[in-house]
Amino acid sequence: MWMLLKDLRYALRLLRNSPGFTAVAVLSLALGIGANVAIFQLLDAVRLRTLPVKEPQKLATVQLADRTGWRGNQATPYEALTNPIWERFRDSQDASGPFTGVLAWANNDFNLAPGGEVRLARGLFVSGDFFRVLGVQPLQGRVFTPADDRKGCGLPGAVISYKFWQRELGGDAAAVGRKLTLNSQSVEILGVTPADFSGVEIGRSYDLAVPICSQAVLWSDGNWLNEGTTWWLNVMGRLKPGWTLRKANAELRAGSASLFEATLPGNYPAINVKDYLRFKLEAAPAKTGMSALRTQYTDPLYLLLATTGLVLLIACSNLANLTLARATAREHEIAVRLAIGASRGRLVRQLMAESLLLAVAGGACGLLLAGELGRLLVAFLGGPGNSLFLDLQPDAGVFAFATGIAALTCILFGLIPALRATRRDPADVMKTGGRGMTASRERFGLRQTLVVSQVAFSLVLLVSALLFSGSLRKLLEVDAGFRQNGILIVTLDYSRLKIPVMRRTAFKHDLLQRIQALPGAGSAGESYLLPLSGNSTTNNVWLDGAYSAPKMEANFGWIGGGYVKTMGMTLLAGRDFDGRDSASSPPVAIVNQTFARKLGLGANPVGKRFRREMTPSQPETVFEIAGLVKDSKYNSLREDFRPIAFLATAQDTDPDPFAQFLVRIDARFDGPLADVTARVKQTVKEVSPAIIVDFRAFDEMIREGLMRERLMATLSGFFGALAALIAAVGLYGVMSYLVVRRTNELGIRMALGANRGNIVSLVLREAATLLLVGLAAGAVLAVAAGYAAGSLLFGLRPTDAGILGMAAGLLAVVTIAASYLPAWRAARLDPFTALREE
Repeated sequence: MWMLLKDLRYALRLLRNSPGFTAVAVLSLALGIGANVAIFQLLDAVRLRTLPVKEPQKLATVQLADRTGWRGNQATPYEALTNPIWERFRDSQDASGPFTGVLAWANNDFNLAPGGEVRLARGLFVSGDFFRVLGVQPLQGRVFTPADDRKGCGLPGAVISYKFWQRELGGDAAAVGRKLTLNSQSVEILGVTPADFSGVEIGRSYDLAVPICSQAVLWSDGNWLNEGTTWWLNVMGRLKPGWTLRKANAELRAGSASLFEATLPGNYPAINVKDYLRFKLEAAPAKTGMSALRTQYTDPLYLLLATTGLVLLIACSNLANLTLARATAREHEIAVRLAIGASRGRLVRQLMAESLLLAVAGGACGLLLAGELGRLLVAFLGGPGNSLFLDLQPDAGVFAFATGIAALTCILFGLIPALRATRRDPADVMKTGGRGMTASRERFGLRQTLVVSQVAFSLVLLVSALLFSGSLRKLLEVDAGFRQNGILIVTLDYSRLKIPVMRRTAFKHDLLQRIQALPGAGSAGESYLLPLSGNSTTNNVWLDGAYSAPKMEANFGWIGGGYVKTMGMTLLAGRDFDGRDSASSPPVAIVNQTFARKLGLGANPVGKRFRREMTPSQPETVFEIAGLVKDSKYNSLREDFRPIAFLATAQDTDPDPFAQFLVRIDARFDGPLADVTARVKQTVKEVSPAIIVDFRAFDEMIREGLMRERLMATLSGFFGALAALIAAVGLYGVMSYLVVRRTNELGIRMALGANRGNIVSLVLREAATLLLVGLAAGAVLAVAAGYAAGSLLFGLRPTDAGILGMAAGLLAVVTIAASYLPAWRAARLDPFTALREE
């Protein structure tokens, strides 16, 4: 231990005497390690970290094993159950079952504002045993019990999170017992949960929780407590000691038949009743919680981790070159130590102490950088309209990763130079004055190999950056079939007006007309489902009268008159929805080209009919086609055009007390969007202050839908540029070393008649050779990396020759430019001075 401390003190003195080298080394390692740790932190938070609850490894989700024949409304991105299924499952738990307790929850945003404004809080509907099963104890007050969650409970109270308590109530010690307004209802605060509990969904924290039974009170329209076809509750259980998932699944399968027989909804489509009765429940691991982020970001984060790993390898190669140069300068000192009896292992340990200090300093700075970079990435992923919550506090896994990567870098850039420096025979060093040609060539060969690897890895990163940025560009250039810019989404909740169902359509129509007449509003239309929003409805359709023909799966959207014009869609035949369409008129639809083609309706389907299968809310219905529109995207810009049928909102016989209007800004209007927003808000307020109104730009929603692509394009571009810069610095260092080592040779060449152009050409040929070898190796790796990332690309092939050529060209320009300065210096050598060099 004492010898190690001496080595570290000596290494510290050496580094202090070389501030330039130390600064470059620590900065390079901080960038490489920091980037790796930041990406790993995100991956850890999204994919690997367990929930901060009691024994999370014993938690399991309970869901349908096979969704074949599933019908109804999916109100969550997860494998959810209906409330009747949940209640039956909860009540069937006994001492012989697999769980010590079960829970259910669902997301729901609540409006905290008492008037017509919108101030949303992220909420949860939770079962009475939610907190007990998770093992979450209240920080203040109490949490719910089964007695709080029973039908007809009203609104027994709310449990708030620690962050909400601090943000909204200032950490008031007397917060328990205070009242909040949720969706215009007064509710008492029962308790506050600890700071480390943010819910069971990764990426979304909660502000407050209310019992599931409160849904009937907090929603003025639409009670899901008795709905057997609305799938909205996420269910979990805690396994008993000694129970495995396999054993629990056997028990769940055995009890599924009676459960689904008892909960069969009366409105379940007859053709799917047998499927419902065949449903089975299964348990799946839930120790890491639930998250929609995993599907979207796990693969990109692994790719980014590989990308940052390459950046770190490039940085380590550069530092290994620098360390080799320092070791060369100390050859005579090392030879003397070996000659007087020092062991090679002792010297290697002393040289490695320097690398260890650099790795520790770089790792510490990298951890600080990772924290800031991680927060920037979370803010980037969340976007302006969707705040994202991820716990990026370093845990044992993050510290282990950081420690491991720092140790690896220490070995990568320190060990080989240390072994090389101590391998030469002391006598040879003394005789050659430290400049033996054999050793120089051998050492220079290693430096060349390191530069070639830097060029190869840099090409991989540049190709990746160009592929991802090209994919994003092509996505933005996709013809979506509708206008994307200059459209304002206006969301309205007029449930507090208690307007009867039969008058809601007329009320919406009148309000829409008033909005459309405002200065700055070019046109307006209604839409239940926004394109590219992630929400969708799918049903089977077939030609009317052709019962034996195969059914086609089609997407549906509900729109009002004016929507087609507002969205800039092309009406190819027929008409838009208008005053002829009402709840009492024959059902009509507007279809797109793909719908008409796949259903065999010909070029002009107007006047033809199709049937839509029975749904839980509507019987089998015949629709007459009133219009044909050009194809447009439905769920994603990446998808091929799907068959879409648009139905008229005016023909909805049971409209909700909500509306979603799209307002296109007049092209002649040159004011800010905020002006139109303010006018719409004032108009709505004049109709009734009780209407809750919210706004969002349509193009902003689309940009958020491309967040994964933007993340990959932005970060891969940054890391690609960083890698190219590091490689250029590395090549510059090697070529400078070459010039110094060949000073005597260059002097002889110049004395024999070589001009400056010959010398520059000689040095640049050396650089070009390294570049070409690196590009050849990098091209192979880049193609392999492109195939690995193929699922994230759009409109580009991993073997795209143009992309590969562009990346190689950029890297060639950078590296040759970095090599020119040493070549220029070599050409300006004085031959007589060069000949006197040893």
